[in-house]
Amino acid sequence: MADMENRGIEDMFDFRRFPKDAVILLLLLIYFPVGVCLMLIRIFIGVHVFLVSCALPESFVRRFIVRIMCSVLGMHVRQKNPRSRDKNTKLYICNHVTEFDHNIINLLTPCHTPQLEGSTGFVCWARGFMEIHSASGQEATEESLQRYCSTEGTPPLLLFPEEDTTNGRAGLLKFSSWPFSLTDSIQPVALRVTRPLIALSTPESSWLTELLWTFFVPCTVYHVSWLPPVSRQDGESMQEFANKVQELLAGELGLVSTKITKADKAEHIKRKRHTVPQTSTSVRPGSIGLGFMVQSLGTDDHGIAKMAQQVKDVLPHVPLNVIAKDLAKTNCVDTTITNLLENKEESSMEATGTSVFGSSRNSSYSSCSAPTIKPAAKSFGKSPADRHLSLQERKEAMYSFARRRYIEKHGLDQEDSH
Repeated sequence: MADMENRGIEDMFDFRRFPKDAVILLLLLIYFPVGVCLMLIRIFIGVHVFLVSCALPESFVRRFIVRIMCSVLGMHVRQKNPRSRDKNTKLYICNHVTEFDHNIINLLTPCHTPQLEGSTGFVCWARGFMEIHSASGQEATEESLQRYCSTEGTPPLLLFPEEDTTNGRAGLLKFSSWPFSLTDSIQPVALRVTRPLIALSTPESSWLTELLWTFFVPCTVYHVSWLPPVSRQDGESMQEFANKVQELLAGELGLVSTKITKADKAEHIKRKRHTVPQTSTSVRPGSIGLGFMVQSLGTDDHGIAKMAQQVKDVLPHVPLNVIAKDLAKTNCVDTTITNLLENKEESSMEATGTSVFGSSRNSSYSSCSAPTIKPAAKSFGKSPADRHLSLQERKEAMYSFARRRYIEKHGLDQEDSH
């Protein structure tokens, strides 16, 4: 279950800015000088867009002019079902994809989005957020927003109950219930964002960085779809109402409604930050194979996967799937090493009729040999009894060497190696 959840988190966020596809990377490399020039020009235009939006009063004309100028900046807006927008609704609920979602919705209809965390003052105002002048704390914020919604003549609120962004391609974060306590009726707004060449956003990237990348790419298209208003039913809890709206938006966008929260995303990013440097400094083929084997076996067999890696350290040329298959029967590292050594020894004797550490075996299994031990027989036994005795001696020598190598590698005592 935890593995499935991690895969779900990986699918919901882009941890890489640039794509893995070689063709797209080549196109991005060719486009890069054009993108840099376009970004510089758009920064200059963006300053004028900001000044115009500040100078003009709130009206349809202002929104139309700013929307056209935003298209020049590469932010194109398309809306679906605009007639479904209810003028009496005091709360819009939208999924969260980029740092500029509230600005895009505000180009279509007047609305306010409160700044719940982050910078305040001029930066908050410049980004188009509404600053809440109330005491700190969740309860004080909710009371302030409830008063705002109950005040006549104020524009609707626009809230993002996911409380953090996703890539908008896989699923929705679990909706927080507190926004649904502000009013009994809300209007869902489905937002889908597309962009060529690079990812829409990456975790822990600032809004200013995202703005520069938005200016860099040819265009970013925002598709806004208005859903009919939804009211909370009698006896329906706030969380049930939130889950219902989440399912509606997920169905409209063709996404999965998940139970992953903003805190889960933060925890995953923290784990990823600590694990990536470790894997990047000492990546071995065996560890990569172990990772794939853990995924194929499942989280319940992680112990077998760990033991398989220990066997792999001693017998590096034995495939992991063969090791795991034997461990599933024995559940013991030493026994599996013994079985694999015996199988190799017997197959070699049957195939060549010569010593296992002769010239043919040195080329394929040299990592299991050591300069300090020479278990090869001096001559091929004349009788079956002599050959059997020679085989047993070589088995014991090979097993002793493999056991000693395993114990030295893991710092175990002779008694604790099992």
